Amino acid sequence: MTITTLDRTFRVPLDHAKPDGETIEVYAREVTRGRTDLPYLLYLNGGPGFPSPRPLGGEGWLRRALTDYRLLLLDQRGTGRSTPVTRHSLAKQGTPQQQADYLKHFRADSIVRDAELIRQQMTSDKWTLLGQSFGGYCAVTYLSFAPHGLSEVFITGGLPGLESTADDVYRLLYRTVVGKNAAHYERYPQDIERAHNVARFLKDNAVHLPNGRPLTVEAFQALGNLLGSATGSTRLHYLLEAPFDGTHLADAFLADVERELSWASSAPLYFLLHEASYARGEGATGWSAQRVRSEFPEFDKDDPLLFTGEMVYPALFDTDPALAPFRETAHLLAHERTWPELYDVDRLRANEVPVAAAVYHDDMYVARELSLETARTIAGARPWLTAEYEHDGLRVSDGAVLDRLISMLRLGEGPGHAG
Repeated sequence: MTITTLDRTFRVPLDHAKPDGETIEVYAREVTRGRTDLPYLLYLNGGPGFPSPRPLGGEGWLRRALTDYRLLLLDQRGTGRSTPVTRHSLAKQGTPQQQADYLKHFRADSIVRDAELIRQQMTSDKWTLLGQSFGGYCAVTYLSFAPHGLSEVFITGGLPGLESTADDVYRLLYRTVVGKNAAHYERYPQDIERAHNVARFLKDNAVHLPNGRPLTVEAFQALGNLLGSATGSTRLHYLLEAPFDGTHLADAFLADVERELSWASSAPLYFLLHEASYARGEGATGWSAQRVRSEFPEFDKDDPLLFTGEMVYPALFDTDPALAPFRETAHLLAHERTWPELYDVDRLRANEVPVAAAVYHDDMYVARELSLETARTIAGARPWLTAEYEHDGLRVSDGAVLDRLISMLRLGEGPGHAG
């Protein structure tokens, strides 16, 4: 498929409450199949803290989207070709407290206000929104703040809890992660002994990855983040096939582990704002994933060793060289008590924008129970509960997930369950 791309850049306020104050740049890539008469679809990807995907042209969901729309891929503020957040750029903000205050402007509320400002500059029409994962959180914020800018909304694996705390989210997700471990070990029973042996070795020996990061048991457990994708269990199994070289952990194994764990340098915002993406109103998250983990003592055993999921622990900022420069700032954000609201429940109950959402039954990153509750709250929302796909269903389904959601609105299908 031949696609045409166009680079667009926009100046937006750092703080939308101060439109005449400091500005930052936001980048977007417009993608078409040569037709400029189609309506716009804004794509907000997962995160927080990742740039929009760089299209190659053969992606199934991309082909499906370009059949009906001009696609706008937004590098959410702080990512990609937008004004970046890196250890160098953040250091220019001053003290750790000044850095934390700066980063409070990089959550979903600011991303949505960027998007609405961009829409007003690009078109007089409403546009369609597709939100994947964290992008779905942003979509619900958009429905709360600026529904007048939206003609329809598609959400894949990204319906957030509207009034839940970070603790509520992690209590549900830890249970799902336990189930993912059980399914993995049922599929690959030989991995039980292999993971146990690695954990025992790490307890008894100081091991470092090639980049100098200490490989602790907790860091090794973080490989469980793989288990939430379609091929993640298989990838973890292959990684565990030959972890030892005689009486030492194999160099090839350590290199593979580093590859899976070493994306902090390219996405520090993810680690800094992950728990903050759940924060609203009064109350600090207080390293919620770490605190709630204590309610699940099975993660502290090594027989069998349970891998963890999408949890950010404070020790990361002590042990990962890419995150160490952000340590003080991360702790300040974790203990920040005042956050803007992200959702307007009353407005969502009165919603008039057509919404279709894929809710993945065994989603390891977004709690299904909270997603379904939110779907019931948003007036007119059409949820599709499916066990056919994992969290990455949009990407791996060759366009089928997006096509299903489009059909649900075009054909007026009601709420559905599949798989």
